Amino acid sequence: MTACGRSARSILTVVACLALAGCGSTSRPGTGGHAPAVTPPVEVSIPLPAAAPPARKVAPAQLTATIEQIARGFEGKFGIAIRAVDEGWTVTSPGARQRLPQQSVSKLWVAMTLMDLRDQGKARLDDPIVVREQDLTLFHQPIAMLVKGDGYHTTVGELLTRALTHSDNTANDRLLTYVGGPGAVRGMIERKQLGDIRFGPGERLLQSKTAGLTWDQATMAKGNGFELARSRLSPEVRSAALDAYVADPPDGAAPLAIADALARLARGELFTETSTRILLDTMGASVTGRARLRAALPGGWTIAHKTGTGQDLGGRNAGFNDVGLLTAPDGRRYAIAVMIGDSRRPIRERQQLIQSVAAAVAGYAGGGA
Repeated sequence: MTACGRSARSILTVVACLALAGCGSTSRPGTGGHAPAVTPPVEVSIPLPAAAPPARKVAPAQLTATIEQIARGFEGKFGIAIRAVDEGWTVTSPGARQRLPQQSVSKLWVAMTLMDLRDQGKARLDDPIVVREQDLTLFHQPIAMLVKGDGYHTTVGELLTRALTHSDNTANDRLLTYVGGPGAVRGMIERKQLGDIRFGPGERLLQSKTAGLTWDQATMAKGNGFELARSRLSPEVRSAALDAYVADPPDGAAPLAIADALARLARGELFTETSTRILLDTMGASVTGRARLRAALPGGWTIAHKTGTGQDLGGRNAGFNDVGLLTAPDGRRYAIAVMIGDSRRPIRERQQLIQSVAAAVAGYAGGGA
């Protein structure tokens, strides 16, 4: 652990992973876009609140009632969990303890594995790394435009930034290889005691099985090859595959476990101060999910979050999520996980469900709920 990591109240000098310039993904799989430019890391001094687990308190009655009302008004398989990082209470919906598809929310656990290795002195953000054609995945992967010749030469830190801020699937899967694969991520989850959180086999295998396909790198990783192969399947095959995925998602996680993990991250219980700040700053630079949690936050609030969106089949969607840390103007923090695991509701209604939870928390913190 660095000297910075041993002093819980110090002013930090950290390497902040900043936002990538330009517009990125809409957080829906299959969305195209240009490869964003990357702003080099810079040194900044940032105070980090001391880790101090709060005393458990009774959840605010009005907020609890509001969340119950929100939950009653939505049709589908979903869960809501809110943990007050500094106040110690928890509010949940009935589905908060069931495993729901994470989709790109699972990129958080790859990032946490990297931070854990960094704290152990086994990884550096400035380590060079190459992304080659055999690393390409599917759906949203703007980094693919940069992979030419002998590959795209970059750094681990840039892959982290692309994975978290633009939800680049190839950047994340290449980072997954760097940290040791799915087994290493699962080991970190178990070692840190993060609770009921699964980690899947990586984007290619997860998405192809969810669609009812067997992954083929040569035909599916470029252009719209995966979408073309999927379009040739019968509706019965696709429906059966989606049913199997929703029933037992290999990337499933309980919203309550995710909210708890985010609260522990915010309190500095998981990583050194420097690694904690790098991760939160990078999550705070995310450009995905503009119509989810962030859309309902009043002025003065900040958010560090990760979205996730699963495949559609007809009017059905398996995985529409936003999880993150909301910070009020007075510094109070709330870890929130809103996950829709299976629903036929239109995308606008799914967005409104997520927004309504953020609005309820903001109303409580402002004294209005």
